[in-house]
Amino acid sequence: MDLVTPGIGLVFWTTLTFLLVVFLLIKFAWKPVLGMINERNKSIEDSLKLAETTKAEMAKLQADNEKLLAEARKERDNLLKEAREMKDQMIAQAKADATVEANKIMAAAKVSIENEKNQAMQDLKNQVAILSFEIAEKVIGKELENKKVSDEIIDESVKKFKFN
Repeated sequence: MDLVTPGIGLVFWTTLTFLLVVFLLIKFAWKPVLGMINERNKSIEDSLKLAETTKAEMAKLQADNEKLLAEARKERDNLLKEAREMKDQMIAQAKADATVEANKIMAAAKVSIENEKNQAMQDLKNQVAILSFEIAEKVIGKELENKKVSDEIIDESVKKFKFN
């Protein structure tokens, strides 16, 4: 069992070597290692803060984007509404113009018809007067002596004769 129990010299030198290594590590390596660990911790904290700030900015940007999108939709709806109103106004104006033009055409047609009716009535009066005069002439059986006098009688008869 000598192998299992260490000797006092071995324990002493192992302890001394361990303490020397710990001293050297504390003296020369411990401060740089702690500095790197602290620097790494600070870097991680800064990265986490930056991530949180970026996340907050992204949320703000997304809210702004939603707001802009809502405004764009509202503006689009307003433009469509204005376009519909303009279309309706143009259609109403075209209808009004067409009605005015139709009324003008109807009035002109009525005037034209009235003028033609009057002209036809005047022609009819003249023909009736001439026919009446010819019939009267045949009935009487003689011709008037003066053509000028007969034309005056015809004109006078036409003026006295009224048609509705």
